Amino acid sequence: MIFYKKLKKCFFIRYNMIQYLIYKNVFIAKGYNMEEKQERSFQDIIIGRNCVTEAFKSGRNIDSILIARGSTKGSLSVLLAKAKEKGIPIKEVDTKKLDFMCNHGSHQGVIAVCAYAEYSSIDDIFAKAAEKNEPPLIVILDEIEDPHNLGAIIRTAECAGAHGVIILKRHGAGLTFTVYKASAGALAYMPVVRVTNLASTIDELKKKGVWIYGADMGGEDYKKCDLKGAAAVVIGNEGKGIGRLIKEKCDIVLSLPLKGNINSLNASVAAGILLYEFAYQRTYSQLT
Repeated sequence: MIFYKKLKKCFFIRYNMIQYLIYKNVFIAKGYNMEEKQERSFQDIIIGRNCVTEAFKSGRNIDSILIARGSTKGSLSVLLAKAKEKGIPIKEVDTKKLDFMCNHGSHQGVIAVCAYAEYSSIDDIFAKAAEKNEPPLIVILDEIEDPHNLGAIIRTAECAGAHGVIILKRHGAGLTFTVYKASAGALAYMPVVRVTNLASTIDELKKKGVWIYGADMGGEDYKKCDLKGAAAVVIGNEGKGIGRLIKEKCDIVLSLPLKGNINSLNASVAAGILLYEFAYQRTYSQLT
């Protein structure tokens, strides 16, 4: 009898381990991060149609709306119209992802992801530069999708003395809990502006006397360029790099020397190297 109980217990433990491994591998195959699941309990999300509607009414700062693929009828269509009116990005995702995010809560096909910080304006960036009596240094992110990269870039930008970061409203990561965590708190000090059209934003910056530097292959050696004036550096998407139109709008393209077999650096690493060259030249010019 004792042997039977031990055998049953052993089988139960082994069964649970197999179930866990299957569960883990399924979510990895679907593109879900197991680490993200642990973070979801801390991330500020609102689930359910009525709750999301009330969040709109209260003026809650919402980063994006996730809806179950194909669910755009009934009361949800009214909710989506309000989201579009407020300029909030709407993303269609698999129902299983919604289940995963809210631990199988009753989401009714919709989840609102709240921003962990208020978005700023272009004027806020220039005001911060004027307050420090420094030429503006801005980081422009062209479709950075990885929240860890976004957080790391914000952290480096804050440490290097940049005055603001500009991101896209769509096709990029927003100011979620993962970004806040990856920034190590720098998000609390760094103005982040979210825009719809990056090309027109660059035109606006140029009118204010800002030089646009793009980080891409085939450009000028970053060490040989004068980076001391009002500047914005564009960091491209992790896979595609800087978009063609945005690259054409850059005044100068900066390149980093690559001596190995890999032909590109991680976006946050490239941003860090360039930002500290900007910081070095600005500091050095004040001392000479």
